[in-house]
Formats: sequence, structure tokens, C-alpha cells
Amino acid sequence: MKDYIEKRSIALAEYIIEHKATVRAAAKKFGISKSTVHKDISERLHDVSPSLSRQAKAVLTKNKNERHLRGGLATKKKYLEKSKKIK
Repeated sequence: MKDYIEKRSIALAEYIIEHKATVRAAAKKFGISKSTVHKDISERLHDVSPSLSRQAKAVLTKNKNERHLRGGLATKKKYLEKSKKIK
């Protein structure tokens, strides 16, 4: 694996763990695709740092399990703001 990919994988994992970030947030921060973030964390990072890989996967799994809640809250916020504008 190329050196810059290893460094990017480690930086992604550290960012995800520190900020409890989603794949989407990490992709936006690093200017890469969500697919690249996922591949870096789920496949490439394991070869470089297995313990860091497990920690980052745990955060991403937690985020994935809670995504339906965040989606519901976003929808609720959207309609609350919309109703405020009407009044």
C-alpha cells in the first residue's frame, strides 16, 4: 500500500474517533468520496493499525445504527422552521 494512503487512513480514523464523525462528515472534511472513507477504514486501516481500525469501526457502526434517529430529527427541524416562516 502506498504511504499516502496509509497516512490518510490513519488521519481519517483519528478524525472519526475524535469527532465521532459520520462517513459523510469525514469525506467532506478530507475532500474524498464516502466510498474511499469506507474502504480506508474497513479494509486498508486493518493492515496498518488493527486497534485504531476497531475503534473507528465502532464509531461508524454506532453512527449507522443511529442514522434513522438523526434523519427523523432533521425532518422535524425542517418542518418546524418551515412553520415558523409561515406565521
